[in-house]
Amino acid sequence: RSFAQSLLRFLGFVFWSAAAAQAFGGVLVILMFKNYRYLFQESYFSLPGWLALATALILLPTGVLAISISVKCSRKQQGTLMYLLLLLLCLEMSSAALARSYCIRTASHLESAMGYLVHRHNWTCSQDPGNSAVDVMQRKLQCCGVHNYTDWLKVSSSYWYHCVPESCCKEKHSHCQGDLSHVEQLSEEGCLKKLEDQLCFAMLYVFWCCSVLSILELLAGVSNGILMRHQPFHDLRIL
Repeated sequence: RSFAQSLLRFLGFVFWSAAAAQAFGGVLVILMFKNYRYLFQESYFSLPGWLALATALILLPTGVLAISISVKCSRKQQGTLMYLLLLLLCLEMSSAALARSYCIRTASHLESAMGYLVHRHNWTCSQDPGNSAVDVMQRKLQCCGVHNYTDWLKVSSSYWYHCVPESCCKEKHSHCQGDLSHVEQLSEEGCLKKLEDQLCFAMLYVFWCCSVLSILELLAGVSNGILMRHQPFHDLRIL
């Protein structure tokens, strides 16, 4: 019983720290899809982020109850903690499953969406507006094209002008105008891989946070069950 109380107290403090980690992961996923919403028409892709935020909010009172029960056992608090742990377990398993599946599904979706944006991008070397969704993405990620700068060679205007949009230029080359005769001034990596890496990092962060937390919550449930066994609910045994 003393070990269960000590473990429950420790897990209570861990839940508070985990709430901050979960909130960070949720905000990271939501902002990622908000910044690149022109590539993701489906709003449900940000669902793992919102589930992570909901988990973070519930973890705060769960931590308070775990610490309180470790000091003074209360029937109502023990029952409430069990229900909260069950709710958290459902939320986190759902969030982990969604994050894992979306990390795999976004690869093909991103490639087709980026290819569409590149092919409909209207620009010329002499007059590049530089404020389209493609330009913003290439400047933010420091990338060029879907896979690399050669993707722009498939656009009809680049055959004639032999150039790429100025947003492909590296930041350190301020005088770069996207001329293909100076390939060393262009970003070498494509936007697809960079964005995939960022999205998968955010999704896998949420996945592993939820997986680890699920194990800790099972330990908390077992510890709470041990304490409930020493103080049984005689009047509610039928439940």
